[in-house]
Amino acid sequence: MAKSAALQPTRRALLQSGAAVALGSLLPWVAEAAWPLPAKRSVRMIENIWVTVRDGTKLACRLWLPEGAEKVPVGVVLEALPYSKRDGTRGRDDSWAGMFCPYGFAFARLDLRGSGESEGLLRDEYLAQEQQDIVDAIAFLARQSWCNGSVGMRGISWGGFNSLQVAALNPPALKAIVTACSTDNRYMNDAHYVGGVLALTCLHWGTMFRNVLVDAPDPQIVGDRWRDMWMDRLRNAPAIHAEWLRHATYDAYWKHGSVEQDYGAITCGVYAVGGQVDAYSESIPRLLEGLSAPRKGLIGSWGHQFPQSGNPGPGLDWVVEEVRWWAHWLHGVDTGIMREPMLRAYINEQTPSEVWPSDTPGHWVAEAQWPSPRIRDRTWHLNEDGLDAKPGAQVQRAIAPHQTLGTAKREWLPFNMAIDLPGEQSHDDSLALVFDSTPLTEDVEMLGIGKAVLRIAADRPVAKVVVRINEILPDGKSWSVTYGVLNLTHRDSHSDPSLLEPGKAYDVTVPFAYGAHRFKRGSRIRVAISEALWPMLAPSPEPVTLSVTTGASRLELPVRPYRAGESVGDLPAVLHNQQKPEVVGFMSVAGETIRQTGPDAQGKVTIIRDDPASKFTIADIATDRTGQTHWEASIVDSDPTSSVWKISTGWGSVRPDWNFRTLATTELRMTASAFIVTETMQGFEGDKKLFEKTEENRIERRFS
Repeated sequence: MAKSAALQPTRRALLQSGAAVALGSLLPWVAEAAWPLPAKRSVRMIENIWVTVRDGTKLACRLWLPEGAEKVPVGVVLEALPYSKRDGTRGRDDSWAGMFCPYGFAFARLDLRGSGESEGLLRDEYLAQEQQDIVDAIAFLARQSWCNGSVGMRGISWGGFNSLQVAALNPPALKAIVTACSTDNRYMNDAHYVGGVLALTCLHWGTMFRNVLVDAPDPQIVGDRWRDMWMDRLRNAPAIHAEWLRHATYDAYWKHGSVEQDYGAITCGVYAVGGQVDAYSESIPRLLEGLSAPRKGLIGSWGHQFPQSGNPGPGLDWVVEEVRWWAHWLHGVDTGIMREPMLRAYINEQTPSEVWPSDTPGHWVAEAQWPSPRIRDRTWHLNEDGLDAKPGAQVQRAIAPHQTLGTAKREWLPFNMAIDLPGEQSHDDSLALVFDSTPLTEDVEMLGIGKAVLRIAADRPVAKVVVRINEILPDGKSWSVTYGVLNLTHRDSHSDPSLLEPGKAYDVTVPFAYGAHRFKRGSRIRVAISEALWPMLAPSPEPVTLSVTTGASRLELPVRPYRAGESVGDLPAVLHNQQKPEVVGFMSVAGETIRQTGPDAQGKVTIIRDDPASKFTIADIATDRTGQTHWEASIVDSDPTSSVWKISTGWGSVRPDWNFRTLATTELRMTASAFIVTETMQGFEGDKKLFEKTEENRIERRFS
């Protein structure tokens, strides 16, 4: 979701400040004598420089330079985002620059066209104009007297996306990228559609994004024209949800910026980084397999953050790894990093939901190449009496419709771990068709992307299937390990869907999200199959009964042979970040609440998430940043078209010479034939409303 949007970018990426982490030692897989860190230097920050791109538009950039760069030029790392560098991500940017730049690198933080103090208009995600602007910015940075001509890109969520996209354009000065919590496929692995099904995250992120589109520039940078620039953004902001709803399949709109269309276009070094709780982590094994450029991958235990934030923990002293990476690619120093394994991954030994806020128990493993020849699919057949190594009799098992199934897993992309991690799954399991293994006689360690192969029928022409993989502990509790979703009209193609023939059985493959988990001896593996997963996914147009054929359906998990002592042998235990970074940003986390009511007398269930008001002060620019968010989701269990999603979110900045706020509200209703989306934007200066616009669009539902 882009977002980060962690916010895809959704809000959380905007929120992370990334408090400094002590560098008590190097990463556990780096021998301290192998390559010592450079001596630290003092760093100078330049609040704003202007980068003029080819059409004359001026983009605003904040810059950090290490001492001596004017005499001995250094490499520079660029991060380009639509979240205002002045007040939106200031704390996070300061923190990273303070950790990274003293080791002899420059850091540039660019506001995209139409965001922050940059001129122009921001109209959508990942446009060709954005990518061309970044190419021009890279050339500009490479020409500076303090730069040695070598530029890198880094970023999380949106910045991870555009790092990949710009790498595919091959600007000559771009030597390498670090792409965190990003994706190679904007349709199948972003915040809008999950398995071809519209996701609540689309509405959540999109409402956040509408505030990004109209954020106001700071008059201390742009002068008195700030209000004119702001009003221009308000007047020209698109009805973005309607645009996304019009593109319900993997068409040219989503293929633009999806680097999986041509992995070969990327020739620079790529370090792909993520966490297992993050919804984007499945792109990392795809990138390692698809790219031919020099590449590395790291997948930890955490969510939509850089590794130093590490929530759920354990995190890493990540600056050490990036210093080694950038010294290799920007300064030509042999740090040994490219002789190390292609992939390092953290294997959970319990689910984060069981232990948070404690670190997730587990161990790090390494694979010299990906796909790993050591990992093999292990098959369990879905039989009448549960999961088994051999197929049993073929019997059709019906799955009754339950529109409220899914309340134990509300979020595609968890941000606030206290309320977003999937809960204990027994309630949802009781409404699903489940297949359990017998108690395991040995540990089973999965690493990678598994799948379910189902023979399945539906009694309606439009339907979806959700397959959840849980670990059932000896105490009977059910905990989420991974899951997969497939819009069954997309069974052959996400680009060219076709309606189902009611009652006809189809053989379909449902890929899961990335998983790295050890199922423990004595536990059972559960497959839970349903048609609904609400509120995370939009309901189908009609109630659907699915039928799964036992004996002809199976589970396939990528199983890695576990070597006792591996985590303390050739790969020592990882250094934990015991202190979680403070969260600072547009909106608070601590005050956020969620509650569920119902079913009432009509069978209606309502979920309300609320953070009514938050504020943090940016001391060095004497500015208060304010924010608010509220969303409601409701549905009647017997009627999928009763589903309503409504989200309001806004933010602003307060200072004697600058007092604005925006508020975006989005409501999505549905009939059997259409999505009806209403988008409202308001702009206030102080208490005075200066702008309001409401647009309603009706979008035909054909295959969803």
